[in-house]
Amino acid sequence: MCAHVIIAEDDAKQAELLRRYLEREGHAVTVVGDGLAALDAVRHKEPDLLVLDVMMPRADGLDVVRVLRAERRELPVLMLTARSTEDDLLLGLDLGADDYVTKPYSPRELMARVRTLLRRSRRASDAGETAPVDEAVLTVGTLVVDPTRHVVSVGGEAVECTPGEFRILAALAAEPERVFTRQQLLAELHGFDRYISDRTVDVHVMNLRKKIEPAPRRPTRLLTVFGVGYKLTDPAKATARASS
Repeated sequence: MCAHVIIAEDDAKQAELLRRYLEREGHAVTVVGDGLAALDAVRHKEPDLLVLDVMMPRADGLDVVRVLRAERRELPVLMLTARSTEDDLLLGLDLGADDYVTKPYSPRELMARVRTLLRRSRRASDAGETAPVDEAVLTVGTLVVDPTRHVVSVGGEAVECTPGEFRILAALAAEPERVFTRQQLLAELHGFDRYISDRTVDVHVMNLRKKIEPAPRRPTRLLTVFGVGYKLTDPAKATARASS
């Protein structure tokens, strides 16, 4: 699968190493050294993937993701970060990054994640070419997920979701009450790949709860099934069952 990949990395040695690995796999590569150059390259070159360092001059990687998603650009973004705290990872995914790799990393692991993101992006593109004009709107209580228009609302109020969050929510909403394992939800995000951590699913779920639950720490809609995974339920129906 040959693709055009932009590397945004201000460390010249790291950027050169990534470029060599990507070109060895047949990809065309553009290297830039700061955040503003990354934005300019994405806008003018329309790449298939952006490999984006968080700490860069002029504009950091988080700002780059924020701007790209505000512009409704759906290209996959793989973030490289020396920050490993949960808050930093939550923020990156919340802004719309598709995956992250914490430095120091193995180039082989990073290439595996690149392949996974490109496969998922290619599948989504192929499905878009063959899918019906309109897909069924998914409704679970007051939660509405529109796959065609990529719109989510709760009680009539619009909810902004990142691409990863939307894919997980759409999978859960398509089969309410079904318990999905983390690996099954990872398949919705990336396809099966041993290099992708199921922690990514937990982060997306935490972010979704902040957006669709009245009290995120006491969820009534997106529930944890301990030892198994997650499910989506209608709180009104659950309350009715409990009182009957």
